[in-house]
Amino acid sequence: MVEAVQDAGVVVTGAGGGIGAALARRFAAEGARVVVNDLDADRAKAVAGEIGGIAVPGDASAIVAEARDALGGTVDVYCANAGLGSGGTEAAEEEVWAKAWDLNVMAHVRAARALLPDWLERGEGRFVSTVSAAGLLTMIGAAPYSVTKHGAFAFAEWLSLTYRHRGLKVHAICPQGVRTDMLTASGSAGELVLAPTAIDPEDVADALFEGIENNRFLILPHPEVAGYYRARAAEPDRWLAGMNHIQQKWEAGR
Repeated sequence: MVEAVQDAGVVVTGAGGGIGAALARRFAAEGARVVVNDLDADRAKAVAGEIGGIAVPGDASAIVAEARDALGGTVDVYCANAGLGSGGTEAAEEEVWAKAWDLNVMAHVRAARALLPDWLERGEGRFVSTVSAAGLLTMIGAAPYSVTKHGAFAFAEWLSLTYRHRGLKVHAICPQGVRTDMLTASGSAGELVLAPTAIDPEDVADALFEGIENNRFLILPHPEVAGYYRARAAEPDRWLAGMNHIQQKWEAGR
């Protein structure tokens, strides 16, 4: 058992399935009191019923107050997990870009805005951001997703450097392919880039809890991502050329 989360009040957004459901189950198994959020009320209730949690369905951007009440007044851990895997190029409709930005970035900002006053007063709190390796690298065929996941990572990084001396712990989870509905919806690009090394949602939860035990900011369920991230920083043109090769391979196969 991880002492840091025992009896903690935990909120997991987008927890009706996939990574969110795996996180909710793991937190519950570790002795936490878990609020399960999802836009789909039936899915939220199903996972909550399974783990003895509390379902708070609805828009992930606006549930902090209700979740806090459901947990008896205090949120100790907030998992900003809900996300939108929007594909497309620069030509994607304005609405597609706006929805990706709202859920993948601004929902995190709104949650932090609601949580930080209490956390900073108490001198403790834990913010978990489900980002994606796309937030460190990129993803072919998915400009809105890649750009907004970079934003999610940047915000998590900013929170950590700004408030860590005041007791805030931040974790940014950056997996590659995970066997979820989002991977299925990614189509041929996901099949080419993500599916060959895809892991289960439970593996992501395992990686997070290892990171919590070691107080690690960057959580890499696919350890090889660290090497890609270093290569991107050290030799950006070489890295971009390699990614462009994958882009061309994807275009040829469509």
